[in-house]
Amino acid sequence: MQRYFINQNADEDQRFFITSKEDIHHITNVMRNVVGDKIIITFSDKKVYTTQISNMESDKIEIELLEQQDINTELPVEVTICSGLIKADKYEWLLQKSTEMGASNFIAVGMDRSVVKLQANKVQKKLERWQKIIKEAAEQSYRLVIPDIKFKSNLDEIYDTISHYDYILLAYEDEAKRGEVSLFKEQLKQFKTNDRILFIFGPEGGFSEKEISKFSEVGTTVGLGPRILRAETAPLYALSAISFEKELMG
Repeated sequence: MQRYFINQNADEDQRFFITSKEDIHHITNVMRNVVGDKIIITFSDKKVYTTQISNMESDKIEIELLEQQDINTELPVEVTICSGLIKADKYEWLLQKSTEMGASNFIAVGMDRSVVKLQANKVQKKLERWQKIIKEAAEQSYRLVIPDIKFKSNLDEIYDTISHYDYILLAYEDEAKRGEVSLFKEQLKQFKTNDRILFIFGPEGGFSEKEISKFSEVGTTVGLGPRILRAETAPLYALSAISFEKELMG
């Protein structure tokens, strides 16, 4: 059954309607669902229900709750992936796969060595496209929430928000080149349930010395194994390691 999100709590005494134009199009024209068909709905309070379509109109689809599902697909820690702007297709792939692997939030940042530049008049349109990619990935991977994405023009804007996080990590390729392999592992073991982690990744050209100097004062620079990873690959490595340590290892 196809999954969709509704921005409403799952109060069994309420009527529920799907009003997103994209979801209505997908249900009606792509999946060709009709009244009586079942779909799965994830509500904003993270409750998941099997539902049945009870009425279909051009601007809304009414559903009835049938059975609540016992499911938890979220990482036990909240990981924000903050990454320097990279080429469009690579960044969209990063968003899709990182959503599937449990990232909670994304921050796209114009860093000193970012080759890609995002002009102010194009930010909103780009954010809408990125959010659509994230939403579809969240539905496909049975996520209970849709991660959020923001854009910041430089890392200084991130520096002003560091108090929101319990851990600040920077994936620094020079650490890997020096053979550093233990700091990330040590940090992983300290993470507790519901901790908020800001993981910062550079663009294709890496961090500038100024960026590393500033954030080294408030965070930890870590290597991600002995190999040098691409900008779009490094976040997936980090999320995989967090999942292994906190979910598979208990």
